[in-house]
Amino acid sequence: MSQAKTLTPQELRRVLDYVATRKHAARNRAMLLVTHLSGMRVGEVAALRISDVLGADGKVRSEIRLDAEQTKGNHARVVFVNEKLQKELTKYLALYASANPGQKLFYTQKRIREGFTANTLTQHFHYLYRNAGIDGASSHSGRRSFITNLAAKGVGVRVLMSLSGHRSIQTTQVYIDCNDNQKRAAVELA
Repeated sequence: MSQAKTLTPQELRRVLDYVATRKHAARNRAMLLVTHLSGMRVGEVAALRISDVLGADGKVRSEIRLDAEQTKGNHARVVFVNEKLQKELTKYLALYASANPGQKLFYTQKRIREGFTANTLTQHFHYLYRNAGIDGASSHSGRRSFITNLAAKGVGVRVLMSLSGHRSIQTTQVYIDCNDNQKRAAVELA
């Protein structure tokens, strides 16, 4: 089976532009950017509760602590949230404010309180990418793009392993995509 497509900045922009024209634009934008800007797995995104993201002070946290049951492999981990993603989540939460901090962060029309399951969110991402005309993209594309982009900027594989929640460097290395632009830039360093 082939790996999920790693998106270029232009392809991500195309998906976000498409999402902006559809129902639930703020929610869909926030969900996509969580995968692209934090590298979270789709199951982790589906498992997020408002209290995981929003601190007692009413502000979006800079670190999201995922319980073992929220992660693949049952290993609790910390997800670091950069300023750009904090702003995106703040905008989303301003539109979708629930009084129940234990409620899922991302609602669905059918299951507002329970939110997405990992499977329904996987399908949802598939249709968003497909309808935006991005071939080969899947729910894993944001995660792969996150890891690949950081690797291209010189972030070491050990840091990438930790950020992604992987248990081995070999797994992380499989996520790193290599394209012609990166190769061109690399040979210019010689």
